[in-house]
Amino acid sequence: MKRLIKKIFLELSQILQNPVLKIGQTTISLASLLQLIFSFVVVIIICRIFDNLLKNKILVNFGIDEGNREALATIFTYIFGTLGFLIILESTGFNLASLAVLAGGLGIGLGFGIQNITANFLSGLTLLIERSVKVGDVVELWISEEFKTLQGKVKKITLRSTIIQTIDGSSLIIPNSELVQKPILNCTYNQNIIQISIPVKIEYGNDPLVITETLLDSAYMELLVIVDNPPKVIFNGFANGYLDFELKVWINQINEKNDVRSILNYTIEYNLRHKGIHFAANKHINEINYSLYSQYNQFEKKQKNSSLRTLLRQVTYFKTFNDLDLRKLIEIGYRRQIKESQILFHENDPGDAFYIILSGKVEVFVAKINKHLTTLGKAQFFGELALMLAIPRTATVRALEDTTLFVINNQAFETFLKGNSELAEEIINELAKHQEELTSRQQQLRQMGLIDESEDDVNPVIWVRKRIRKVFNLQ
Repeated sequence: MKRLIKKIFLELSQILQNPVLKIGQTTISLASLLQLIFSFVVVIIICRIFDNLLKNKILVNFGIDEGNREALATIFTYIFGTLGFLIILESTGFNLASLAVLAGGLGIGLGFGIQNITANFLSGLTLLIERSVKVGDVVELWISEEFKTLQGKVKKITLRSTIIQTIDGSSLIIPNSELVQKPILNCTYNQNIIQISIPVKIEYGNDPLVITETLLDSAYMELLVIVDNPPKVIFNGFANGYLDFELKVWINQINEKNDVRSILNYTIEYNLRHKGIHFAANKHINEINYSLYSQYNQFEKKQKNSSLRTLLRQVTYFKTFNDLDLRKLIEIGYRRQIKESQILFHENDPGDAFYIILSGKVEVFVAKINKHLTTLGKAQFFGELALMLAIPRTATVRALEDTTLFVINNQAFETFLKGNSELAEEIINELAKHQEELTSRQQQLRQMGLIDESEDDVNPVIWVRKRIRKVFNLQ
């Protein structure tokens, strides 16, 4: 048995030592080829570790920005990797002079076939050194007739291609030669801010000064608008029967451009409407048949009674919210479908969401004593107190038929309160009007050991204030 194993090892060793390739004066065996491949893999792994170490640790300590860190780390990593490969070839016994001859011969034969690769490689070096486009930049480039222009953020630049993350979250991989040879709009070349322009057309008869003040007030209501670079209102003049204004604001959250534009549009419409200022009507609207317009108004009135805005105002704690605040609540919520007999939550489950019934019915009951409490239907709500105080559920909820719910969960509600600190105080004031229930809930949490000493207080109103600020991490 030992002789057989020894014989196998000898034969295997002989196979590994047999030459399989000859380059110039260098003879390559299978063993040296495997050693070479293994060494290359090790160098690649070390290069990646070195690249991450440079970008995330070493260069960060020098206060270098993201774009410069990426460029320097990439260049040094490629230099380190090239030296590593050369050292491995030399130590393995390869004659570099022979390889140079071989590379020259291959270069003549493959030159035309690898023109694009070479162009992308040189373009990559150009981008890394010239830094006209760097990691972290927001760029806009022309892609094709289908996509026209595309905007995104540069995530990585390699020697062959550049990765751009688009606004919708997908990644676009572009050959470097495309970025060097074609025009490209770099929105953050010299600064990390971008301007948003919102055209506003107002009908004749309104005071331009009041309009200007309203537009500026709307801009300052959005937290992402840069105050140090003040918003401006441009009065472009009179055109086609209306006053032509333009609001210009600057933001530094480039990826939020579309969201900020949407929020500003909502805010402007709300503020102008509440001051009795009307947008310029399209002349075609005046030609609409009056009977159809009347029918639309009747339909709108019916829908308004069951709209989320109306339903949210029926919740005691949200009744003082204006339309802008309610819109934010509507935006952070989502719809959820539950089937007949499906349990939404059980008693003692975390109070992590608030619900409004859009359609269907649910039963509220205490399962452990099999006691029916109530039945809730369309336009009714539940769970708001458990959400705001982060207390366990006191009952089980089950769907009596297929039901659609509007849901606001704790993560979304925390985001809402952090952006609207004054609304948290309004909610606290509303909660304070129900001191008996608050005292009962406070006692329940004490018994369950869910209140720490710093938060607990004899006065239930003070306790609620501390509780909400702790639960939702408010300052």
